[in-house]
Amino acid sequence: MNSSINYQALAEKIKRWGTELGFAQVGICDIDLAEHEEKLQAWLDNSYHGNMDYMAKHGLARARPDAIHPGSIRVISARMNYLPQQAKFAKILNKPKHAYVSRYALGRDYHKLVRKRLKQLGDRIKQYCETLDFRPFVDSAPILERPLAEKAGLGWVGKHSLLINQQAGSWFFLGELLVNIPLPVDTQVPEQCGQCVACLKICPTQAIVEPYVVDARRCISYLTIELRDAIPVQLRPLIGNRIYGCDDCQLICPWNKYGQLSQEDDFQARQDLDNIELLGVFSWDEETFLEKTQGSPIRRIGFDCWQRNIAVGLGNATYDPDIVAALNQKRESASEMVKEHIDWALDQQLSKAQQQIIPVNQRLQARLVRSIEKGLPRDA
Repeated sequence: MNSSINYQALAEKIKRWGTELGFAQVGICDIDLAEHEEKLQAWLDNSYHGNMDYMAKHGLARARPDAIHPGSIRVISARMNYLPQQAKFAKILNKPKHAYVSRYALGRDYHKLVRKRLKQLGDRIKQYCETLDFRPFVDSAPILERPLAEKAGLGWVGKHSLLINQQAGSWFFLGELLVNIPLPVDTQVPEQCGQCVACLKICPTQAIVEPYVVDARRCISYLTIELRDAIPVQLRPLIGNRIYGCDDCQLICPWNKYGQLSQEDDFQARQDLDNIELLGVFSWDEETFLEKTQGSPIRRIGFDCWQRNIAVGLGNATYDPDIVAALNQKRESASEMVKEHIDWALDQQLSKAQQQIIPVNQRLQARLVRSIEKGLPRDA
């Protein structure tokens, strides 16, 4: 190791370079995550990872960064804001016939963009420090990124399991550089959720089973993104119009009043996904889906899961004969999994139609009785 390098000065340069590359904040920590291993194992033992087999496959390696990139002794953790300029949260959630897409997924896929910036940061450091060996990560390897970001002073892990920053809330992506140089580490900030349990209460499916613990099997983000099978019937009505991910636990968090808008053009909404009706996206065929989601994180779930999610949203929408017609039309060409969700949606629409018809019939019957009564002789 080159002993002539002033690592304190280098750390300050790294943070400045990170800002120049578009990161909102950069922090540095060691690689020791031993205190998280027991909690990680308990989470896996409870099967809270659902069908995400890769979680169990790597097991405790997720808490051992040097097992992923041997020789690493430090982690450079960075965050990048993603909140679009016009977020339109409640506006869309309160419109049951509109499609709600998690705000992080409205623009281009963040993985390539953030990883590219991290790679650029690593290259800059290497120009200054030839002995550097680094590897960037953006959800691309089994690593506990939030505990690392917490150790690096970027914020604290909230009760919804997301990282919260006192000055910026939680609307940001995280990425890491694993490095082999002894940079000075930053101070971890204290957890500041206090007695607040708003995120636990607001979760539509009660997926946050206890503070800091999420049962992915109930989480709408898991159900609409990670799950490749049928969505459990009992959870479908709770999903509402959320067709890709969910932001509710972030929306309710008091710290997000400090949320910062993204300045990245790539993270701004595309294809009107921030204000489009369910019938609009349901009308896409597979070719249109692939065209409209090019460069988007949405594409990775595939056309079948996309249709499955929208079918659930249409079932949860208020009764509309156009919805029924669209569901019946799409059913003819749908896969068996999607067809099952369409049938469920049709049942929901039928039930709502009946609920609308019955009160109307009751009013007509009452009006008829009054008319008959008016026409009867007084002594009848």
